[in-house]
Order: sequence, then C-alpha cells, then structure tokens
Amino acid sequence: MFRKAFFPVAALAVVFMLLSGCGTSGDGGGSNTADPVTVKIGLLKNVTHAPAFAAIKKGYLQKRLGDNVKIEVQGFNNGSEFSTAMATGQIDIGYVGPSPVINQYVRSKNLKILSGANNGGAVLVARKGSGVKSVKDLAGKLVAVPTKGSTNEISLRLLLQEHGLKIATDKSGVQMIAMAPADTLTAMKQNQVDAALLPEPWGTQIANEGIGEITVDWDRIPPNDGNYPLTIIVAGDGFMKNHRDLAKAVLLANEDAIAFIEENPDDAYALVSDELKELTGKGLEAALIKAALSHLSLTTDIDQDALKTMAQVAVDAGYVKEVGSEGLDLSGLYDLSLLQEIQKGQ
Repeated sequence: MFRKAFFPVAALAVVFMLLSGCGTSGDGGGSNTADPVTVKIGLLKNVTHAPAFAAIKKGYLQKRLGDNVKIEVQGFNNGSEFSTAMATGQIDIGYVGPSPVINQYVRSKNLKILSGANNGGAVLVARKGSGVKSVKDLAGKLVAVPTKGSTNEISLRLLLQEHGLKIATDKSGVQMIAMAPADTLTAMKQNQVDAALLPEPWGTQIANEGIGEITVDWDRIPPNDGNYPLTIIVAGDGFMKNHRDLAKAVLLANEDAIAFIEENPDDAYALVSDELKELTGKGLEAALIKAALSHLSLTTDIDQDALKTMAQVAVDAGYVKEVGSEGLDLSGLYDLSLLQEIQKGQ
C-alpha cells in the first residue's frame, strides 16, 4: 500500500515543481519568464535608422533583452507598410517616421511613441537640368516623396508653405508623386522627375552620382530647420501591456547604439552598410554612409510641439480624418515613462 501511495504523490510533486518554474510569454514577466519570448522588431531600410542597425549588429538588443528572447527583424520600405504591420500584430515594436504613426493612432489608438532615435536626415534634391535652384522654382514642377502621408511629404508641404507654394494637380502649383527612393533615382536619370524630398542616403547618392544637386540641406528642412523627429520608437499597446520590461530593454539598446555611433563613427559606416545589405541585398560605400550620417542628429528626445505641427499639416492634407472642432488630441499617443526612467538612471 505504501508503494501504491508513493508514486501519485511523487508525480504530483514533479508536476507542481514544473508548473511553478514556468512562465508564459503573456504574463508580463518578459525576460524573467522561463518560456522563450519572441520580440518582433520593425525598421525602415534607410540610413536614418542607423541606431536600429547598430543595436542589432553590435548585439545591444540581444544583450538588453536577454538570452531567453528571440529577436525577429522585419525591414519595411516605408512607414505605411510599418504601421499596417503593427496594426495587424506582425511586429511588436520598432523604428519608423512619426507621420504614419500619427495617422494610425487617430484611426485605432493602439500604439504608443516611446522614444526618439534620430532628428532630421531628409534633403530636397533637384535634378540637374530641371531649372530648380531654389524652392520657389518648384512651381509647375513634379516633386517625388517616398510615399503619400509620409513624414517626408509633411516636410515638403511645410517647405512649400514657407515659400507661398501649394500642392496642385497641374502646373499651377507643385505636382507631387509618391515613388520609392530607388525608383526616384532612376526617374531623375530619365528626366521624369524634377525634384524629390528624400531621407538619406538617397539625396546624397543622387548628388554624388551627378544626377542632381541638394537644393535644401537637411538642416533647413521644416519643421525647426531639421530639428524634428524623423525616426522614433513606437510599440503596440498589447506589447506594452504584457512586456514593458522588454520595451525598456529596447530603449536601453537604442541608447547604447546612439553612443556607439557617436563615439565610433568610422566603425559605424561598415556596420550600417552590412545591415542595409541584409535588408536590401545591397550595401553602400563608406563615403556615402559617412556623408549621410553627417546629416543626422541622433537623439532619444521627442519634440512634441514639432510633431503637433506635422500632425496639423496631415489633418489639412486630409490624411487624418474625423478631427472634431476641439482639434487633434495626441495626448494618448505618448508613453515616455520608460524613457524618463532611463534618463533618471532607474
């Protein structure tokens, strides 16, 4: 009778120990849970996302997230693709421009801005032979942006407003077309596009290849003469609810990456090229990356006033709809508490 009673008790003890030692990926324990957790990180395939590249390539993300976390990286061609992926749960957290995030927030209110990564890094480049020597010369010309509703388009609209120009569907104003940067380069070669407002390194590459000239440099692009958030870190509400510790780890890795780039610029060139090659199949020369990185202002700060200005332009352009008479309320878009903890050394 003793032996018959012993085995069920022993089995129950084993089960109890197994259960007490296991966590789940959704219990909020993050890297402290026993079960593996997968963090799906999104980013864009631009040099303006250099902090993301360094965080991945230098291993900062893996170190901060912990050995129990599997990292999946997805590259996107533009912010619209990124926002769709976040809305559908394909990614948890990542680097993107603010305008698509604002548009997504107004529609669904299911994501948060956590931190900055880079301010500025877009330029206005004009095709040689287009007759465009200044912003005023854009009247009656065809200007490309990477995608409709993008942060670059918002900057273009602000730039045109500063010079009394408007977007139009004919030559009475500035005609705008959405076109991937690589296609814009080809279109300029074929004299099909007159100018473009592009994130780096595309503007510098077009200039270096002798196809065009930078007409408005990055530190003159509005708002705030280039000192506006161009690359930010955002996360889905579900991820924030269940894994705030992992979100904080990503922000710490972002700080590590920014420090590395600033302290080791020469080493960063090859690193950025390697990540671009993995994302696009083609790297870039160190000289081009160096020139592009010199047009960035890497920072974790978020200028909410600049984002509010850009958001209003998106409203006026019709990208953000159903805004009441009280105006656009972005108060729920931000969760800067983790960033503030990091800045306080907590």
